[in-house]
Formats: sequence, C-alpha cells, structure tokens
Amino acid sequence: MLERLQKIIAQAGVASRRAAERLILDGEVSVNGRTITELGSKADIDTDHIKVRGKLINSKAASRKNTYILVNKPKGYLSSAADPEGRKLVVDLVKGKGRLHPVGRLDFNSEGLIILTNDGKFTNLVASSKKIAKVYEIKVKGLPNRNAINKLSRGIQLDDGFKTSPAEIRELRSTENNGWYEVTLYEGHNQQIRKMFDAVGHSVVKLKRVAIGGLKIEGLAVGSSRVLSDIDLKAVLAPAGKPQPPSRRSYVSDRN
Repeated sequence: MLERLQKIIAQAGVASRRAAERLILDGEVSVNGRTITELGSKADIDTDHIKVRGKLINSKAASRKNTYILVNKPKGYLSSAADPEGRKLVVDLVKGKGRLHPVGRLDFNSEGLIILTNDGKFTNLVASSKKIAKVYEIKVKGLPNRNAINKLSRGIQLDDGFKTSPAEIRELRSTENNGWYEVTLYEGHNQQIRKMFDAVGHSVVKLKRVAIGGLKIEGLAVGSSRVLSDIDLKAVLAPAGKPQPPSRRSYVSDRN
C-alpha cells in the first residue's frame, strides 16, 4: 500500500514527520535507488526499497508496533514532542518506548491525564471526535454566580472568536475566596477552560484533567505513566455515557 514517505520514516522511528520532511528536502531519502526530494512522494514498504542516509528502513517500519501510554502530566511540562526553547516535555516522562507524540494538548501550567502514542490514526480520531468526554477539576478565583455558570454551560463566544459548545459544569466545593468545579468538554480548543472562565471574570488558578473517555486518573501518581490495554483503548473511544469495564493497571515506573 502506498503511503507518504514522511509517514513511513516516522513509523520506522527514524525521525518525526516534520524532521522526515527535512530529510526528504535535503536529499537524504531514496526509493529503489532514486533520491527523493519532493514532499508528498509515496512508497510501498512491501515492494519498494526505502533508505534514509543509505540505510534500509523497511523492516523497522513494517515491524514497529503501535504504542499507547497514559501519563499523569505534572505542571511545568510542555505537551509536545519538541521545543526550540528547551523546556521540559511530556514525552520526556516516558523512556524506552520509541518516538511518541501527545494526543491533544494540556497546557504548560496544567496537570493531569494525557495519552502518548506513535499511532497517527488514533491521534486524529481522538482529536476530531465530539463524543469523547474530557473531564477536568479546576479552581477559580472568586465565586462565579449561577448566571455565569449557566452562561458557560450553554456555550460562550470567546475573545479569540471561538464559540464554545455546551459544557457540563458541576460545583465540587467552595471556599470564601475560590470555587472548585468539575468541567466536562467534548472539544479541545486551545486553553478553552481558562478562556471560558476569564470571559466571566474568574480566572483559573489550578486545572487538572482527571478523565479521558472512560479512563480515570485514580491510582496514577503525578509524573507516572502506564501502558494502555485494549480495554483502555475501547474506554477512550466509547461514546459519552456508555459504561466501560474497569481499566487493567499495568504500571510503568514513576519516572521511567
């Protein structure tokens, strides 16, 4: 089956897709002895001889298994596979699993669940789904009134022009100066929850994602990770509200 060369190179674990594109443009990739420098070129790992810097990569690309890791991200880590500023990356929390990338985002100052994988199709499926619930626990400055919460629940126009879909917001507890809420979203606009509460005058001071679909944070310490089972993957992709069997917990060491 014909696939884009940058995808095959990334699948072989040689480089990320973006870095693979640079390898192609630099003339470091050949197919059946012919140097390829055009992005968008395709090849078949079953019939074509694909080399990067003179080394055949077919067997690596064909044998590489899809990997899915659940991480409890601490604050101060970037949800990315690379950063030109040299900040700590969420992928640094998992070692020995090959080249992975995060599924979706969790901003630098937030913590909680995020999935790392090398499966681009899974990433696109989760990112584009409007049925997979992402559940967050947040702490906000002050105490929003009922009208503000109702407004956010129905959907709100953000300052950047994005119109949010209806959200589920449940009050957890309150103190004299802060409100605590559980927020469930079915979309993933950049820093959406922070922007939502900023729009009603109550900025978020703490944000933690506690569930993705049927996967929950319970039992997974901050900074630790675990391999996802087939049952876990089905739980992630289950339609909202559909009960799933409990996850099988096979933990990786806290910092790998």
